[in-house]
Amino acid sequence: MAAIGLALLLFSADFMVRGAIGIARRLGLSSLVIGLTVVAIGTSAPELVTTMTATLDGSPDLALGNVIGSNLANMLLILGIAALIQPVACAPRVIIRDGSMMLTATVLFVAIAVTGVFTFWHGIALLGALALYLVVAYRAERLTKSESLHANEVEGVPKSTMMGALFLLGGLIGTVIGAKLLVDGGVSVAESLGVSKTVIGLTLVAFGTSLPELAIVVVASMRGHSDMALGNVLGSNIFNLLCITGTVAVVSPIAVSPVLLEFDIWLLLGVTLLLIPMMLTGSRLCRREGTLLVMLYGGFLAFQFDSVRQLVL
Repeated sequence: MAAIGLALLLFSADFMVRGAIGIARRLGLSSLVIGLTVVAIGTSAPELVTTMTATLDGSPDLALGNVIGSNLANMLLILGIAALIQPVACAPRVIIRDGSMMLTATVLFVAIAVTGVFTFWHGIALLGALALYLVVAYRAERLTKSESLHANEVEGVPKSTMMGALFLLGGLIGTVIGAKLLVDGGVSVAESLGVSKTVIGLTLVAFGTSLPELAIVVVASMRGHSDMALGNVLGSNIFNLLCITGTVAVVSPIAVSPVLLEFDIWLLLGVTLLLIPMMLTGSRLCRREGTLLVMLYGGFLAFQFDSVRQLVL
């Protein structure tokens, strides 16, 4: 069930992104606006729908585990793979603006998490921070007269508004169904193995919902757009922390598992603090640093699965 849900989730999210881009282009929106909004939200759609579904189904451990695990996968595995394919250019202005925002979002997320629950007003604060970031980023990009590469990398975009709407609606329905199957399957796996839903969210579900970002980053890196790979990771992490957690908290409070507070929350903060100076050093991430990031992610998975083994035994 989980495998079917994951496949449907990724397939539907791709359709939703293409449909939204098609409509945005028909409305005359620039690729900059599309990249900052439609594609950024679209690649985070699996995390959003999965987290919302898990929370409403009474599995907040899986929901927050998905957000934290996805961000760790983005920073360690996905960015590491991008650096292994081709050194990732890290423009100082991007790191100062987007990297600092990612760090700020992470600190805000951790500060709220230690209170034990994400409430309605916490959600409003997170969404407000996201809105402020989008305004600042949009104005900054307008001043530099740069164009986003995200929309231009997407092929197979519908030409008509009607077809774009069908893509968008069909993708949305498929994403919701796929997320439901993925969450139910993940919970079934956890229960059958005696594994906590937190671990399933941090590993299986988080990796699955991060596949859209992985696909985009690999394609971008192979085409020589390493800056796009970096922007996708930074933007996705910001959306995961602010948009996804904020939206879900507005709909329903999210209790924070003690397991997450003991280790994973602090690992997320530590990796973020490690990554920013690493990106600023030499204004790029080289293959040696990419190897380190991938090895750290491997260590994270080994730690989680070792915990599972000890529980089973």
